[in-house]
Amino acid sequence: MTVTVEPPLVGGARDGDSLSQRVAGRLNSPLTSYYLVFGATVALTCIGLVMVLSSSSVESIADGASPFTEFWRQAMFAAIGVPAMLVAMRIPVRTWQVLGWPLLLLSFVLQMLTFVPGIGVGAKGNHGWILIAGFTLQPAEVGKFALIVWGATVLVRKRPLMDQPLHALIPVVPGAGVLLLLILGGKDLGTAMVVMAIMAGLLFVAGAPLRIFAAASGVLLLAVLALAQTGNRLDRIGSWLNGCSATSADAMGACFQSVHGQWALASGGWWGVGLGASREKWGLLPEAHNDFIFAIVGEELGLVGTLLVIGLLLTLCLGLARIVLRTDDLFVKIATSGVLIWVVTHSVINIGGVIGLLPIVGMPLPLVSSGGTALITMLGALGMVLGFARRETGAAQALAARVGLVQRSLAVLPVRREGRNR
Repeated sequence: MTVTVEPPLVGGARDGDSLSQRVAGRLNSPLTSYYLVFGATVALTCIGLVMVLSSSSVESIADGASPFTEFWRQAMFAAIGVPAMLVAMRIPVRTWQVLGWPLLLLSFVLQMLTFVPGIGVGAKGNHGWILIAGFTLQPAEVGKFALIVWGATVLVRKRPLMDQPLHALIPVVPGAGVLLLLILGGKDLGTAMVVMAIMAGLLFVAGAPLRIFAAASGVLLLAVLALAQTGNRLDRIGSWLNGCSATSADAMGACFQSVHGQWALASGGWWGVGLGASREKWGLLPEAHNDFIFAIVGEELGLVGTLLVIGLLLTLCLGLARIVLRTDDLFVKIATSGVLIWVVTHSVINIGGVIGLLPIVGMPLPLVSSGGTALITMLGALGMVLGFARRETGAAQALAARVGLVQRSLAVLPVRREGRNR
């Protein structure tokens, strides 16, 4: 009697399959979303640590501190954020729904602390930070995460009533409105725009009537235009509209940061001037380790380095979009869409500002720019999404199969016997 043994399935492909079949099988694997998100997250975090060290060392020395000051601070936040990501990965969906309201209320309290004298900290016209135990935290980053979890929780329960505009708007819009008012109280227009985008995205994925967006877009546009008149925003927008260049009349004013950022990208060429060899970071480019770290990547690593960062961000977004499209759980779909919008808006605003396609609003590059609160909350949010990916249909079985395959492979390795080769 002849027994036929099928080759083991690994990532959706069999041992005898062609290369194209193997690639298709791996792309169709239930673990593909997990590996895309996890791999891109780890790679961007590591690149961010290296570039924070390179871009901040000169300024740290000029301030009389160690060249590793910003790096160790960012590494410490990464050391907090990675375990937070691993913990969030193991939290069940039901628990996230329970945490929705407490997270939102916590974000309100933290944001209100920015107005408390002695705790709230301001910088460059914005007043959106708090100082606790010697560390500066940005509560708005917590607010974005809280809005996603809370909004998804509320909208899942509202799903049968989403065809009614009043039920679609309440309580999501009032809740997000409170957070917006607190953020705008600190004059942080960029973060407020991201919160608006997240709120709109949550409502859209939940199935809110399209006429709501038509009415709300006009109101929000007027609000953004009114807020743009405050502080130095009007000067920056005007300079951007007139075109920032080395020969522009405002090259030493509102265009200064934009011009030097574009010089950094231009001087990098194809392969860059070399890691650590940036010239713009020597006090010429403000916020080189934060809002304009992408310019330092372009200068030191060249076009290849910038395309690598953009490619990893696209990979991260692809993994998030894949989870949204493959899940049947409405909470998972809405929450993952919120995280996707969070990543996309930050990336587009940051890179667009650096290359001159958008006005500069002071937005960090996800997982790459220096910033402890932004890094920890983003890693926590991605950990939540990774947990969703691990619970995708067939993912648990695929993980168990891979562990079993490794154990079987180790079991057949030759064992050196005592006394052999004497």
